[in-house]
Amino acid sequence: MKRIEILTALFLLSTVVTAQQDIFTRRGLSSPEIHEDGTVTFRVQVPKASEIAISGSWMAAEGLAPGVAMMEKENDSVWSFTTDPLKAEMYRYNLFVNGVRTLDPANAHAIRDVANLSNVFIVGDGQADLYRVNKVPHGTVTFRWYPSPTVDKTRRMAIYTPPGYENNQEDYPVLYLHHGIGGDEEAWLGSGRAAQIMDNLIARRLARPMIVVMPNGNVFQEASPGNGSRGFVQPTFMLPNTMDGKFEESFGDIQAFVESNYRTIAKKEGRAIAGLSMGGFHTANISLNYPNTFDYVGLFSSALGVRPMGDSTSEMYKNKDQKLKQQMENGYKLYWMAIGDGDMEMLLKGNASFRKKMDGMGMNYEYLETGGGHTWDNWRSYLSIFTQKIFN
Repeated sequence: MKRIEILTALFLLSTVVTAQQDIFTRRGLSSPEIHEDGTVTFRVQVPKASEIAISGSWMAAEGLAPGVAMMEKENDSVWSFTTDPLKAEMYRYNLFVNGVRTLDPANAHAIRDVANLSNVFIVGDGQADLYRVNKVPHGTVTFRWYPSPTVDKTRRMAIYTPPGYENNQEDYPVLYLHHGIGGDEEAWLGSGRAAQIMDNLIARRLARPMIVVMPNGNVFQEASPGNGSRGFVQPTFMLPNTMDGKFEESFGDIQAFVESNYRTIAKKEGRAIAGLSMGGFHTANISLNYPNTFDYVGLFSSALGVRPMGDSTSEMYKNKDQKLKQQMENGYKLYWMAIGDGDMEMLLKGNASFRKKMDGMGMNYEYLETGGGHTWDNWRSYLSIFTQKIFN
């Protein structure tokens, strides 16, 4: 009897171990290892590799992509690379083993941006402290499905409610925050660290508690890849209906759902809208076409120099000068624009042309030009600045 019990126990144990084998896998190397002086060491064990490279967001860009550096062999199987001291920031990186892009197997933390997965890490305090999960009260992020009759779909968006929202009856201002081309309703939560930024700014009393609505700007999709009825589709940079007016036309469906289902300050002074790149293009056009709706407008590296895609005949893109003049006459509290001096020439020219038009009209705005290019480093920073300026 005892032998049967022992054999049964061993069988059950082997079944559990097989089912949960990943939890027993040895982590092995320490990578990335962040040193006190701000340098970071990466290590990977690949015995049969002939060469391994690393590409990180801290490296000087080569076109639109980060630079690449070769890793060196420490011994017969371990390769390593150590950076110069890095400033306080959130970084992303990839490895290239024999030319094949891959993740760092020792780093379990990765973020998807369109179709690419990259490992991430945070160095230092300062600005980077806004991107950490700190010991402060936390807001709540939910994914909500809403009806969008304008495009005949039920669609998904992410909504951040500030700490304490569930436990009071207060009304809150709303920021509608838009992602860039190829992104979706998860982009600002992942690469953008929007929830952490809001938690930390609100805890420091640098930003007013607010609801942040993060829609999916691709109306061809119901939701981010893998979360809609089309299943596990390959994420795509360009989709049908990209920047053709359909998203701007359907924005009213988003606003109607939010103001019917959340306690909002449903007035102009209680609404802000902002976005990066394509989302800045959406922001500029939505604020033109929904008159007297927003007191605060934020354009982050906005794609103002990009023409609407295809042969768009959308009313959203007609009579824009007249609409801009009306927006100025209606009044607003802040029109804020920011872009990096290393951004794409087309966008730099587009933003300069738009500011020239505003100057010619006598339209007030604030403009910030930073270093860097078309990067999440800039967009996280712009969000942290913009949210401190609104609803005050």
